[in-house]
Amino acid sequence: MQNPFKGSLGIDFYTNQSTIKYIVLVVAAIIGVGSIIYTTQLVNVLKERERENIKLWAKAVEFSTVADGGSLNFITDNIIRPDNSLPVIILDSATNEILTTRNVQFDSSLNQNQIDDYLNKVLDQMKAENDPQPILIRDRPGSKIVSIQYVYFRNSRLLRQLSAYPYIQLSVIAVFAFIAYLAFSYSRKAEQNRVWVGLAKETAHQLGTPLSSLMAWVEYLRELPQMEDRHDIIIELNKDVQRLEMITSRFSNIGSNPVLKNEEVSEVIEETIAYLKPRVSSKVAFVIDADAPHLSAKMNRPLFEWVVENIVKNGVDAMSGIGKITITIGQESEGMVFIDIADDGKGIAKGKIKEVFKPGFTTKKRGWGLGLTLVKRIIENYHMGKIFVKASSADVGTVFRIVLKD
Repeated sequence: MQNPFKGSLGIDFYTNQSTIKYIVLVVAAIIGVGSIIYTTQLVNVLKERERENIKLWAKAVEFSTVADGGSLNFITDNIIRPDNSLPVIILDSATNEILTTRNVQFDSSLNQNQIDDYLNKVLDQMKAENDPQPILIRDRPGSKIVSIQYVYFRNSRLLRQLSAYPYIQLSVIAVFAFIAYLAFSYSRKAEQNRVWVGLAKETAHQLGTPLSSLMAWVEYLRELPQMEDRHDIIIELNKDVQRLEMITSRFSNIGSNPVLKNEEVSEVIEETIAYLKPRVSSKVAFVIDADAPHLSAKMNRPLFEWVVENIVKNGVDAMSGIGKITITIGQESEGMVFIDIADDGKGIAKGKIKEVFKPGFTTKKRGWGLGLTLVKRIIENYHMGKIFVKASSADVGTVFRIVLKD
């Protein structure tokens, strides 16, 4: 049967979530870098245009010092006088004194010292942003240079805003993407919870009817005269009915809020292993090692037994029915009890350890990969504990650790 967690294209979206996330991240990075590169090119074009404007303006000022009256009026009216968005400061190279400013705004209530301090700060910003343009002062055309002045300027407000735009854009996109990711993750988890609970309730409901009928049939068979010498059949039927009752109870607990009670961990483990022993290969040895024999933890017994069964059965499969299962019980810290379940099977590849609890992950050809997912939900959602792969090595085995509150 096809794995239900695979899409119509045959892609396993659950077990390949990391790859899909990396692909989305790379695509987003390409879009972001492309946006920055394109905007940077626009900024460079505008910056060069502004530099040319300042260069032209500096030449016009230089020419105006030696121009005749008509030319001077034209330059003043059409180049020097019109408002420009570029803040400009002209500095005397000999005295290092600010001669004039354009488009540099400051509070008119400031005194002269405060204005000078402010202009010097603006001048430092201009020096950091752009190289100055020289103005060569002459007495008349072709004569010697009398003095040199420098035009310092800042980028226009539009250019500065355009330079910052891609980073602001990416920040806004990142915030919205993060919010969307959280919303998606929450809705997905909520949907998964509804599916799990609904499936569990429906399974418990479906099992209830035939189970009641089986119990009645067992009682009927018990009363038949011809069954008086066949008590072994009745005993085995009772065992199967009890097993079905336990399975129904497990699904019923998943579909509701299970009640947690203090249970002696070693006793629960021993009873679970006693049930599993005759149902797995006789070539599998079980060892239970309890640091303290009477450690207790808060648990829902039917669900916790289900957890142990799932992990042990996976271990037996990993060993191909030959090997040893070791269960160690101890106290991790005050108020916390740990249960380590170790097998000496083929182990889990390092790259797959983080995937083992995800729906759809399985090493079996016909598996759906739901067992460990169910285990994780039972321990973390219902017992408020932790479960993880403590260690795993190829051809050495795997150790699962369960941590519960005592």
